[in-house]
Amino acid sequence: MILAADWVTISSLATAGATLVLAFATFAAVRSANRAARAAELSLMAGIRPLLVPSRLDDAPQKAGFFDGRWFTLPGAGAVAEATDEAIYLLISVRNAGTGMAVLHSWCLHGPVDGGPVEHSPLDRFRRLSRDLYVAGGEIGFWQGAYRDPSAPEFAEARALIEAGERLMIEVLYGDQEGGQRAISLFSLTRRDDGAWIATVARHWNLDRPDPR
Repeated sequence: MILAADWVTISSLATAGATLVLAFATFAAVRSANRAARAAELSLMAGIRPLLVPSRLDDAPQKAGFFDGRWFTLPGAGAVAEATDEAIYLLISVRNAGTGMAVLHSWCLHGPVDGGPVEHSPLDRFRRLSRDLYVAGGEIGFWQGAYRDPSAPEFAEARALIEAGERLMIEVLYGDQEGGQRAISLFSLTRRDDGAWIATVARHWNLDRPDPR
């Protein structure tokens, strides 16, 4: 009886040990599968991630218009900032340095900031685009915006900056074609001696993932 009891105990311990080993193996396999899935997800997201920068000086000019019939020719790396009594027209020639489609959402304009802004403007200050704008990965396109209410404070502010030849800071909010990976790129528009405007990019902020710095 004692011998039989010992074998029962030994058998139970062996079963428990095997179960424990199986549990550790399952845990390791699940964790490895999770890491692989996460890596695949990150690779997929990187594959559809946009990044807007100014187009190059040697990029082809583009023709862009507004719904009121005003048309402008936009050179490579160029921009437009024109103020009239009825409207203010803004354009930037951009290139998507990322691999995914950039879907442009909204924008915010302000004057120069000493040392450059550390944080982006509050999202409730951004103005939604009146039409959808897309820039394919690795291709050039344009961003455009306008003020059309001469009585609005932002109209007067923008007009004063343009007429004084001050640097314009325009924050453009965009994301990928799935509606995620939202980012804000800060473009700086500087007027040259010949009156033409040239665009550079000063900073990028990520909204749905950690910042690049």
